[in-house]
Amino acid sequence: MTTDFENDVTASLAALRTGGLILYPTDTIWGIGCDATNEEAVKKVFSLKQRPEKKSLVILLADVKDLLKYLAHPDPAIADLIASFDRPTTVIYEGALDLAPSVINEDGTVAIRLVQDPFCRHLVKRLRKPLVSTSANLSGQPSPAFYADIDPAIKNGVDYVVSYRQDDSTPRQPSRIVKLLKDGSLQVIRE
Repeated sequence: MTTDFENDVTASLAALRTGGLILYPTDTIWGIGCDATNEEAVKKVFSLKQRPEKKSLVILLADVKDLLKYLAHPDPAIADLIASFDRPTTVIYEGALDLAPSVINEDGTVAIRLVQDPFCRHLVKRLRKPLVSTSANLSGQPSPAFYADIDPAIKNGVDYVVSYRQDDSTPRQPSRIVKLLKDGSLQVIRE
């Protein structure tokens, strides 16, 4: 692990633990992040993005076992289901627990993605809390594929901008989004 990577993790944690926002690379596209259990921080994300609070946000976790802490009734087969995904997939679950109210949808659901990206995993594991991940754009604008495409208003509106992967030009796309239904089947929301 490079020193830059470690410095970025340390500086990101300092911002997150004090209710700040970070701009960071995820397993998909660049995101705006905050502690998903801190309501004031979550409200800052909505304000920065100029996004209505009725629109829910995705949260990132590092391990399947973490779902037990933030979901009332996780499906017993969820680990096998997640292991079957062939690309980053955000799952909408019912019964959200212990999260900032603004992260939870009006119907009580929450969108969670388990990340494989090394930077995100380090960040989430060391924060020991879920991390908000929403595209690094103003509401209504296209999601930026690369760091260079991010609006200066977003870059200037966060407390810390991660250096790691700023020069990465690997094409990336937003995650697939599926909803886990009561019968255990999946409804595709965004392919």
